[in-house]
Amino acid sequence: MSKEHQPALPAHPGRRAALGLLGASLAATLGACSAPESTPESAEATPASRSGGPLSAALSAGRSNVPGPAVPAALRRPGSKSIRHGFIPDFKLPPIQHGLAPVLTRIETKHPVVFLTIDDGVTRTPEMVGLMADYDFPASIFLTRNFVQADPGFFRQFAAQGSLVENHTVSHNVNMVSQMGYQQQLAEINGMQDYARQQFGRSPTLFRPPGGAYSTAMRQAVAAAGLKAIITWEAKSNAGKMDYQYGKALRPGDIVLMHFRPEFAADLAAFRAAQLAAGLEVVLLEDFLGVA
Repeated sequence: MSKEHQPALPAHPGRRAALGLLGASLAATLGACSAPESTPESAEATPASRSGGPLSAALSAGRSNVPGPAVPAALRRPGSKSIRHGFIPDFKLPPIQHGLAPVLTRIETKHPVVFLTIDDGVTRTPEMVGLMADYDFPASIFLTRNFVQADPGFFRQFAAQGSLVENHTVSHNVNMVSQMGYQQQLAEINGMQDYARQQFGRSPTLFRPPGGAYSTAMRQAVAAAGLKAIITWEAKSNAGKMDYQYGKALRPGDIVLMHFRPEFAADLAAFRAAQLAAGLEVVLLEDFLGVA
């Protein structure tokens, strides 16, 4: 496993109610759609997308649309906010066993899906918010408290678009596995849990170790803090290009690493090109795992 790594709002409270109310009208809405391949599965049986299409537009009432730079035509999703596929997850999140949180590097799935994750929070520009809206991507955002506490409101914009804030510790010590004992690691993780709950109205369910390294003690601390899994990666978008630990293209179930860095636009475009070339749908990891 690579060791390279640099430095939500709550789910819509009316989400289940909206699903029930929209159940009867969903069939009619989809029947009028001119793209049959976009028809989702039953709304109750599948994780609803957080953005795109009449269904998720209703679920995301009040979403703020932040203008941003135009997306190149070659990378633009056909149509505007087209209905996303609905996928019945074929992967079950392993439970916490013997007090240890499971570690997920990628998702074993036959569905054509890929998961975008964005880390840290050091760089913040309006362009980032606009690009995520233009590309219509949901993402798992692993934030570090000390990097984002100067402007937590910036990241609420991504939450309003359908992304979720997750745990990346308080201080982003990339040597925490070797330099910190169990109690210190637990304090780092719990500190970010508390901060995320206060600022974004939701307790994170997923954890990403700074630098990617983890240990038995960290797995214990993650489980003790109430998180469901440690998330690593095998593909990343960095310096405007894709890097793969295996193969030369994205695969179904890949978890892709990105960062809030000055080259954010180039990295996001590189990911988008790879995602399109692989014919994969960007799906929120938490929805697929059932931990949103």
